[in-house]
Amino acid sequence: MASRAPYELVAKKNTTSAVWQYFGFLANEKGEPVNTDEAICKLCDKNVTARDGNTSNLRTHLRVNHPLTAARMHLAPSSISATVSTPPADTDAGPKPTTKSTATYTQSTIIGAFGKTTKYKRDSVRWKTCTDAVTKYLAKEMVSFHTVEKKSFKDMVKVLDAQYELPGRKHFSQTAVPHLYIKVRDEVQVLLSEAESYSLTTDMWSSVNMTPYMSLTVHTITPEWKLESKCLQTTYFPESHTADNLAAALRVALQDWQLDEKKLSAITTDNAANISAAIRSLEWLWLNCFGHNLNLAVTNAMHDNRQKTERALGVCRCIVGAFSHSWQRKSELHKEQVELGLPEHSLITDCATRWGSKLAMVERILEQAQGIRHVLSDDRRSSLSLTWQDTDVLKAVHDALKPVGDFTDILSGEHYVTSSSILPILQLCRDNVLALSEYDLQLTKSIKTGILKKLEAKYESDSVRKLMRKCTFLDPRYRGGYETDASALAETKAELQAEIVNLENQAPAGPVVIIRVEEGEAQAEPPRKRVTLRSLLQKQADAVAGPIGSVEDRVGAEITAYCLEPVIQADKDPLLWWKCAARRFPLMSRVARKHLCVCATSSPSERVFSTAGKVVSPQRSLLNPEIVNMLVFLAKNLD
Repeated sequence: MASRAPYELVAKKNTTSAVWQYFGFLANEKGEPVNTDEAICKLCDKNVTARDGNTSNLRTHLRVNHPLTAARMHLAPSSISATVSTPPADTDAGPKPTTKSTATYTQSTIIGAFGKTTKYKRDSVRWKTCTDAVTKYLAKEMVSFHTVEKKSFKDMVKVLDAQYELPGRKHFSQTAVPHLYIKVRDEVQVLLSEAESYSLTTDMWSSVNMTPYMSLTVHTITPEWKLESKCLQTTYFPESHTADNLAAALRVALQDWQLDEKKLSAITTDNAANISAAIRSLEWLWLNCFGHNLNLAVTNAMHDNRQKTERALGVCRCIVGAFSHSWQRKSELHKEQVELGLPEHSLITDCATRWGSKLAMVERILEQAQGIRHVLSDDRRSSLSLTWQDTDVLKAVHDALKPVGDFTDILSGEHYVTSSSILPILQLCRDNVLALSEYDLQLTKSIKTGILKKLEAKYESDSVRKLMRKCTFLDPRYRGGYETDASALAETKAELQAEIVNLENQAPAGPVVIIRVEEGEAQAEPPRKRVTLRSLLQKQADAVAGPIGSVEDRVGAEITAYCLEPVIQADKDPLLWWKCAARRFPLMSRVARKHLCVCATSSPSERVFSTAGKVVSPQRSLLNPEIVNMLVFLAKNLD
């Protein structure tokens, strides 16, 4: 077909689907479409049937012939067979190997030898299977597309299957990866469409070439009571990071994924002023990240005592620098570790944005103090010597920070329930971990007091406290055991009861089935049920019991019965308990799914950026943001 110029095609009027921007119609002398049932693709100039404005064929055409464009549009699931489809087991295009038990050593025939050198056709099932495997390897292992053009990789593929001809990198970047992205995206979309409720985490990040991105992860509890976490997107965000722009981007993301805002339980982010203002403008329930709160609490407590700790920590940094820049000192330290029976560990330096690294540095210096002293005994620089006062300061800092060192890791998971443990951990800090002891040094007491005061201040918000109380109450490991205020516990029960009633009232009624009987048609009588003693007694029992109680009464009865259940052990899975108890508490199980999927930290979004940093490496810093989004999405969501 001869190629037409774009200006010869006219657009379809009164359309809402985005797919029409890639199709048009031939125009007559008046500029009107000649045949609206035959659309023409503006990308490849092919005719595509679109009778009565139906866009199914148009979407299929884009998926098959222009997958990169289709991926950009996030097209709906299709029944077409994409490149990433799983082939039938009995349609292998290659020769089937003979089993060892029936193999006979015969001379190869001319036809057999010819078959081994014949390349698979690109439309064969075997070629698609091999290409799909390479595509998944590139995406999951975050390997450069140029890998498929390296001689060693080609030689390896040739050894594995000499009949498979590896396509070039453009096929993987423009066809295979977009096809795989569409397939996995459709699977995630199906998962989210079945979710009764969900929670979110989000964060901002800049790549090695300072390209800004915003990540978004979703968390939901499936009908099988499994906590699923999925990366939704890592989108290019060139706009100014104002509250209005962030709010607009989050709302667009939810619309793009067809997520109902009414089903959103909460969103977890850090304490940045712009993102918290954006969440307020959206009127979403917000939970600030426990990890960031703990980091701020430790940082502020150390800053308030900087006059007492500054010299000792400075000496630690100088010692780490002296050993990290001298191979001779490293070698001597290793010898001292062997002679003194010390752990053969390297020294660690601290990072200003990660309080845990400060604890790790102090802990390692104290562990290796004797070996360091022997290695530096001949060094005349006073800056590399720890005095007994410095050692006492480091021990005081270590005693204050060590008890809270594991909290961030415990609450940073995304595949188990975390939000319900915030209140118990805060109480544990007050009563035990950060409680002052008569054996503590004054510096240790000051740091502990500062950490606890700042940490509790981060959870003073009324909305945040109510959310945490609900999560804790719905966790069978805690229930109301960690609530010391009886009025607050009663308020939590009342709020949950009102929430359940509201959910029940919003539940859509079942479909009404209407059976029409045509005039003159004989209506079959329903078969009569046999009257038994059991049926008669059941009628009598129903009459005595009266009608089923209201939703409020049933919810109140469930909450009362739930409070009488024994508390499970702390190391047990609360979702496994709910899976077994959902039948006994059908109303409460709905709000349990809603609140227990909330994340205590924004670590899931930060892990997305750890993956993104491997994708957008210094060697791949010029990757298109759309490709970055696809590759990060696949790396996080592929099984």
